[in-house]
Formats: sequence, structure tokens, C-alpha cells
Amino acid sequence: MREHRGVSREELKHSAVVTVTVLMVLGLVAAWSVLIPGVMVWDNIVVAVIGSLRLTGPVAAAFAAWVAVRKRRATRGERTIRQALKAPLAILAVVVGSFGATVLVLTLRAVLSEQAGRLLPSGLAMGAAGLALYVVLGWMLGWGVPYAITPMLAGMATYALFTWIAEGSGWADRLAPTPPEPYDLFQGLSDGAFLDQTIWLLGISAALLLGWAAAVTRQPLALAAAMLAVLAAGTGVARLVSEPDALSSAQKIVYSCQEWPITVCVHPGMRGGLTELGSAFTGIAARLSGTPAAFQRVEQRSRLTAGAEDAARGVIPIHVDDLDTGYADRAAAEFVERLSRPCTEPVSAGYRAIVAAWLRGEPLPAGPLLEHQNASAWFSGLSEEQRREWLRMFYADFANCRLSVNHFGGLAYAPRPSPTPLMPVPLMPASPPPSGMPSPAM
Repeated sequence: MREHRGVSREELKHSAVVTVTVLMVLGLVAAWSVLIPGVMVWDNIVVAVIGSLRLTGPVAAAFAAWVAVRKRRATRGERTIRQALKAPLAILAVVVGSFGATVLVLTLRAVLSEQAGRLLPSGLAMGAAGLALYVVLGWMLGWGVPYAITPMLAGMATYALFTWIAEGSGWADRLAPTPPEPYDLFQGLSDGAFLDQTIWLLGISAALLLGWAAAVTRQPLALAAAMLAVLAAGTGVARLVSEPDALSSAQKIVYSCQEWPITVCVHPGMRGGLTELGSAFTGIAARLSGTPAAFQRVEQRSRLTAGAEDAARGVIPIHVDDLDTGYADRAAAEFVERLSRPCTEPVSAGYRAIVAAWLRGEPLPAGPLLEHQNASAWFSGLSEEQRREWLRMFYADFANCRLSVNHFGGLAYAPRPSPTPLMPVPLMPASPPPSGMPSPAM
């Protein structure tokens, strides 16, 4: 008849140890997948540990539901509030303890390298409060539906619920214990928004747990405490709605720069990418020398403000999302793509692709058309200095997608085109406007 007595003390201890281990491992794996590769900034750590809740939260809810099912079978009724809350609070201690261990491991890793910015305790508190809500929901499901399949359903249900809320539009997505999106290094995180989310999550968790305790113990004190918790949760929601979002306004960034052979400046959390970015853009700067797109300084900018960028002459803005393999080539390719208008005709696009490949330092594409193959062969026969002189002469034609066969050797009877006068041609925006026509953005 032991199975009807619910969970024993030894079994509970063993399950707690297993759960802590699983949550730690799962939390580290999940947080590692959220970390932006190569970025050394404390905000990255905070976003990663909060992001790990999408996996660790459902596991915590399933564990709480499992204990609640076993506890319900062994308990005829709780006589005091203390007796009723003892088990769920113990589960909370286990789960939050595993979260703290995950944070500690990531923090120790961060301490070994110099991190930009500062650690936001309110962000970590919000993560712990989010786990508390997962536990309370799992406990209530396990107590209310005491079946063997309930723990698995609790994990699936909480995952689906918070994923649906997080992917919603408007302010409702801030109610879920998920990291703010989109996250941008140049925007930073809002300490106040995290504090408001913590108040909401702790308030709703306490209200649900104390409401359950009032139902099972029939104690008016528990019901009164639950009502106070509802007020706290409402205060948190009201403050969240009044906040613009969980991202603070654009911060004044003190760039980390490499001064030679050209100046390359990035967010201090991405200073590890300076050497590779400098190598990638030095060649492009040499090839663009003497053209309206010539530059001597490269600055990393936020994608969220890409349309409002105002770069001085000789300064180009670039976007670097991470320092994963190939990041410099991706940034260079994106910049070169913005040098000219998109070509709507395949023939013109083929000629443009030849010049763009040379600017990126890549092998020249031959293309499926014979005229592109001939143009590529002709352009390959030029020396590097001749190519640069060619681009100075015909940069405006390249930028406005007006290259033709005559620009690449031409036909024997075709006159060589006169160079279009060099006029300043603005870079194309990172994302084309809805109308499809480019507009000056920088």
C-alpha cells in the first residue's frame, strides 16, 4: 500500500537531486544557445539566462506537478497554511537554486574575460521570478488533475502558453518570462522594465499559490494575502504597460577602435572582431579609393536605427550581429550590396555581380550567359590598378545598375562609353523600402 502514501522523503530527496542536475545541464545548454557568439557584454549573459527559461521552465513545471500528484494522493487535507505551502515552497527552493547555479557558472565564465557594461540584478531576479510562476502553475495542475500523465501535460502546457504569449504582439508579450526582443547591443536593457516584470511575476505567482492554499485550508488569512498579491501583480502590469518596452533608449557607446591601416570601430563587447573586420574592409577601402564611396573609417551601428543613420563623408556604417565564423565576410558582403541599386534585369545584374565579387575579394563569377563569361574573363585580365581606375571612371554606372557589355571590352564595332561624371552616390539602405525603390539613408 506504500504507493498510496505518495512520495517518501528519500524519494523526494532523490528526485530533487536529479531535477537540480537536469535543470542545471539544460539551463547551461539553453543559455549557451542564446548567447551571441563572441560578444563580451553583461547584457548578453542576462538575456541568455532568461532565454534558458523556455526549456528549464517547463521541466520545473513538470517536476512540481509530479510532486503535487504524489502529495495529493497521500494527503487528505491540509489543516494549516504552513503545512499547505511547505511542499511547493521546497520545490521553489530547489528550482531557483538550480537557476542560481546556472547563473554562477555563466558569471564565472564572464569574469574570466573583460565584459562591457554592467550586470543587471533585476534581470536575474526576473528570471528567478519567471521560474517561480512555472512551478506554481505546475503545482496547481498536478494538484487539480492528479493523474500520472499530468506532469508531462504540465510541461507541455506551460511551454505552449508562454511561447504563445511571447510571440504575441503589443504589450502582452512582456507578461511572459522571456528575454526582450529584438535584443540589440546598442539599445541596452532596461533595469526598470525588469523590475516591473519581477513585481508582476512574483505577484501573480504568490496570488495563485496563496489562492490555492486558501482553497485547501479554508483559512481567511491565506485569502487576504492572495488579494494583496493580486494588487502587487496589478501594479507590475500597470508599470509594464506604461513603459515603452524592456529595451532602454539608445545608449552613447564609447567605441573600441583599431586605427591602422584604416580605422575600424565596434561596440566594446565585440572588440575581439576588430582584426578580422579590419582585414576585410581594408581591401574594400583600397578598391573604392577615388570613388564617391571612398572611406577611411568603419563604424558598427545598430540595425534598429539603420534607417536613421547619418554617417559623415568617409565614414561607413556596418552591421555585425555576432562574431560567429564568417562574420567579417558577411558584414563586407552586406556593405558591398548596398553600394548600388538592385538590378531588375538579369543581364545588368550579371555585370553588377562581377564588380561586387571583385570588391569583396572573391573569385569573379562567370554566370550562365556568354556575355557575362566574356566580361568576367576581360575583367580578370586587368591588373588590380587597372580595375581600380576602371571603377573610378564608371562608378556611377555601377551604382545605378547601368553596366553593359561596352563597359567590359565591348564589341569591335561598339564605341567605348564615356565615363559618367562622378557624383556622390549614397549607400543603399540595409533593407529596401516597401516601394522597392532605394532612398538615401546615410
